[in-house]
Amino acid sequence: MADPLHTPLTELTASLHAGDISPVDLMEHTLARIGSADEKLNSFCVVRDGEALLDEARAAAERIARGEGRVLEGIPVGVKDLEDAHGLTTSQGSIPFKDQVAERDSIQVERLREAGAIVVGKTNAPEFGYTAITKNLVYGATSSPWNLERSPGGSSGGSSAAIAGGLVPLATASDGGGSVRLPASFTGCFGLKPSWGRIPNGPRKQWVMDDTAVQGPLTRTVEDAALHLDVVVGVHPLDPNSLPHPGLSYRETLREKLPRLRIGYSPDLGYAVVQRDVAEVAEKAARVFEELGHEVEFLKGGPPEPGLDWGTLGAFELASKLDHLLPEHEPEFGRTFLRGVKHGYTMTPARWAAGNKRREELNRWCAEIFSQYDFLLTPTAPFDPPPTRGPFPSEIDGRKVPFSSAGGFTMPFNLAWHPAATVRAGLSEAELPVGLQIVGPRHRDDLVMRAAYTFEQARPWHPHWPVI
Repeated sequence: MADPLHTPLTELTASLHAGDISPVDLMEHTLARIGSADEKLNSFCVVRDGEALLDEARAAAERIARGEGRVLEGIPVGVKDLEDAHGLTTSQGSIPFKDQVAERDSIQVERLREAGAIVVGKTNAPEFGYTAITKNLVYGATSSPWNLERSPGGSSGGSSAAIAGGLVPLATASDGGGSVRLPASFTGCFGLKPSWGRIPNGPRKQWVMDDTAVQGPLTRTVEDAALHLDVVVGVHPLDPNSLPHPGLSYRETLREKLPRLRIGYSPDLGYAVVQRDVAEVAEKAARVFEELGHEVEFLKGGPPEPGLDWGTLGAFELASKLDHLLPEHEPEFGRTFLRGVKHGYTMTPARWAAGNKRREELNRWCAEIFSQYDFLLTPTAPFDPPPTRGPFPSEIDGRKVPFSSAGGFTMPFNLAWHPAATVRAGLSEAELPVGLQIVGPRHRDDLVMRAAYTFEQARPWHPHWPVI
C-alpha cells in the first residue's frame, strides 16, 4: 500500500486481514509518520514506547495468521486527552492534572481494545475541552495539516489533525457543543455527534448533570465512522444514560437506499453570522440533495441563541469539579479557562430556570422541525478555522458575531440531544475545508449516517488530504 495512513479505516482493516499489510508494518509507518509530521502538528501529546507498540503489533499479526483476528486487529488508535486510557496520563490539558495517570480505560477505549485496536497515545485537547481551539499550558497548540497557521478546531483538535494529517487511521473524540463536528469540519473529516447515550460515557469520579457531552466518531469516511460505532455502542452499567444496543449494524445499513426525503435547510438558524464563501459552499452542498431527487426547503428563523445558556451550564459543572482546587491553584490554570470556570459561580435558581425554559423552547422548535422534515441541514461552522492560537473573529463582513461564535450551529443539538453529523462540503476561498451539518430525529443515528453516506457518494472528497 502506497500510503496506508491515508487509507480509509475500512480498507485498512480489510488489507490487514487479507495479509496485504502486516500490523507490524502499519505500526512502523505510524511511528515514522508521528516522528516526521507531529513536530509541526503537535496532534499527539503522549506517545507510548515504540518497542512496546511493536510488540503489540507482532501479537496482532500472530492472531491474524491464526485466523483469530478481530475487527480492528492491529489498528493504531489515538485517544483524546480528555478520555482515559489505562497507564497513560489524562492531563485534561491542565497543569494541576498533568501527572494524573488513568487506572483503567474508558468504556469506549476498553471496547476498542477488545476489538483489537492498539492505543498509540493521547491526542491534544484544550484545557478540559473548554474551547474550539486546541491549545493548553501543558502541551501547547495544535496546528491544522491544511494550513499550519490555522487551528484544527477543538476540543477534539488533536484527533482531527492526526486523522487528516495521516498519523493514525482512528482516534477518539467527544462533543459537548461541537467538539467532534467543528474540528471535523475544519479539517475536512467526517464527524458524528451521536444521540445522547449512544456511546457510553465514563466511568467518572463524579455524577455528571451537564447532559450535553457525548463520545463520537471522527474519521476520514462515513463508513469508517459506522465501523467505529458498531464496535462501541450498547448499554453499560457504569453509564446510567447509556442506550441499549440499537439491534443493527450501522455499517450494514449505510447502503440502504433512502426514500424521497423532505429536507429543511437553515442558512443561519435565525441568529448566526456566516462568512460569505462558507455560506455559498454550504448552500451548494445542501442542493446536492435536490440533485439526488429529494425536496430541499430553505427555512427562516430558528431556536433561541444557545451560547450563554450552554456556557453557564458547562461552567457550573466544571466549577463543581474544580472548586476544591481554588483559589490555591488558580495561577496554574489558563486565564480564559479560569474566567469561564468562575462564571459557573453565577448560577442561581432563577438563572437555572430561565436557561431551562429556553432549552424547552429549543426542544419544541426541534419537535416542530422534525414533524415537517426528515432532516435539517445547516453549515457546520460559520467561518474558516481561526489562527492556531486564536482568536475567533468578533465580526464578519461588518456584522457582529453572536455569543455562540463557532458553535452557533452545533450547540443546539447537544442541548436537544439530536444526532448531528458533518460532511465535507467543499473548500472556502482560502482553500480550507467547509462542513455541511446533517441533523436527524432523536435516536435515528442510522438515518443521519445514511444521509451522510449518500452525500459522500455523490461528492467523494475524502480521497483528497493535505500533504505535510
